[in-house]
Amino acid sequence: MAPSESAPTVPAPQKVKRPRDPRLDFFRGVGMLIIVLAHIPSDGWALWIPARFGFSDATEMFVFQSGMASAIAFGSTFDRSGALVLVARIAQRIWQIFWAHIAVFVAVVAIMVVAGTRYDGVTYVDSLNLVPFMKDPGHLLVGLLTLTYVPNYFDILPMYIVILALMPVMILASSVQRLLPFALMLTLWLATQFGFTGLPAEPWSDRPWFFDPFGWQFLFFTGFFLMRGTLPAPAFDRRLMALAIGIVILTVPFAWVRFQELHPFFQMAAAKLAPFADKTDFGPLRFVHFMALCYIAVHLVGERGSRLRGPLVRVLTVVGQQSLAVFITGMVIAQPIGIALDHAGRTTAAEAIGNLFGFATLIATAYLVRWFKSSPWKS
Repeated sequence: MAPSESAPTVPAPQKVKRPRDPRLDFFRGVGMLIIVLAHIPSDGWALWIPARFGFSDATEMFVFQSGMASAIAFGSTFDRSGALVLVARIAQRIWQIFWAHIAVFVAVVAIMVVAGTRYDGVTYVDSLNLVPFMKDPGHLLVGLLTLTYVPNYFDILPMYIVILALMPVMILASSVQRLLPFALMLTLWLATQFGFTGLPAEPWSDRPWFFDPFGWQFLFFTGFFLMRGTLPAPAFDRRLMALAIGIVILTVPFAWVRFQELHPFFQMAAAKLAPFADKTDFGPLRFVHFMALCYIAVHLVGERGSRLRGPLVRVLTVVGQQSLAVFITGMVIAQPIGIALDHAGRTTAAEAIGNLFGFATLIATAYLVRWFKSSPWKS
């Protein structure tokens, strides 16, 4: 090559970012709205959320979709950079969620203290069973920081932390043998069903965490390995769709309280089925019901969400993309909305205003967080 000639410039390889699945973000957004309804105390709208008509609820949506999102975020980290970087990234995420959990607790306790006493003479602090913390904050602050004090309202994020800590084990197991993580998932889930895995929620009692992470990990990693492709997703089949619809419909009489009020048979049947739909241990009926709902929903929206169009879909998609910030906001604002309804009177109009205000706050949070993440000050 002549000295005056320059070598051709080889363009640096571009990182191809995996496109987000629109179904995942959309349904996460729907789940966030349902979760805030479920957490507003004595909310009439909560009588019409899916949980009232079946064994599974928005918690399953949150956990399953978190597993799918984690497959995109953390699974690709392992594929690209290996186990050490994976562990570091998961540790960073656990750190973020841990302090989010602490912040939610502090904010809600402060709101309850300021709110004072409810219309029926019960203090708002007592309504969330926070009196023990107010009596002994020093001792229970240690419990809060070590996750040995986990009040019921504040139990989802600690569950998520433990499940995230299991992720390197599951990913490494899958790299050793394809079926090994499923054996581990099943073993942990069975151990939970037989009462071997409860984590202490209160220093003064033997009450376990309301959500046992070793039971709920089964659903999380089902979503995780479905998104990874290790677990094949079932294609559309009329027989499977008929089975899924049948499961959802047949569940209603044993889950909806209105049926149980109609005839003692439904009440007795629901009582017998209750151990298999236990929320703490993630009973098998919850898994079956949620998978049936999931199959129906996924195929209703078309291949890769082709039917998901319109302004409402776009808004819910943004909410789903910022799910952690939106979830935290929902947990905090649900209580002030409930307090406001106590003072305003729980009329139809007041509940509509309260719930719509909650939705608007979550949507505004999602768009604000997205704006901050775009680093507009760098433009």
